[in-house]
Amino acid sequence: MRVLGIDPGLRLTGYACIEGTRVKPSIIEAGVIRLDASDASNPSESIPRRLLELEGDLRELIERVMPEVVAVEGLFVHQKHVNTAVKMAHARGVMLLTIRRAGLRLVELKPMEIKTSLTGSGRANKAQVQEVVRRDFGLAEAPKPADVADALAIALCAMSRGGAPAGLGSGFGGGVGARGG
Repeated sequence: MRVLGIDPGLRLTGYACIEGTRVKPSIIEAGVIRLDASDASNPSESIPRRLLELEGDLRELIERVMPEVVAVEGLFVHQKHVNTAVKMAHARGVMLLTIRRAGLRLVELKPMEIKTSLTGSGRANKAQVQEVVRRDFGLAEAPKPADVADALAIALCAMSRGGAPAGLGSGFGGGVGARGG
């Protein structure tokens, strides 16, 4: 089974396509989609343009890596960052629509679910998650930027669930590639 994990962002969206088994996963391709934020001074133009760019880049990525399942991290809303969460919700909406239009199975995972699946603790910090990712893929160091490691963690969690929505899955299962820019 081939799983594409996505760590949503409006400037950097991490992605990782993996296959194999949870015990022996392989990276097919991993990287970031970098969205042009040069119009940050004019948010009324910047966000819609980035969303359109995100949709096109995600569609191309899906066509290139041909996943069977796409896992997207859910939103974590902190009271101090509600405005950021609203903007992220726009990005997630575009992603979910693009995934559904491609006819792919979608798994949405909460940040705490991902941490628990990988480390055994929903309160694990970023460094602990990155260490599990590094170890499970046999990498010399954690992938950078952190968005790539997060996308790998999302894909691993979905893989350990068998690509099923929360509570329904079990385990299931190439080369290494990278894209970024």
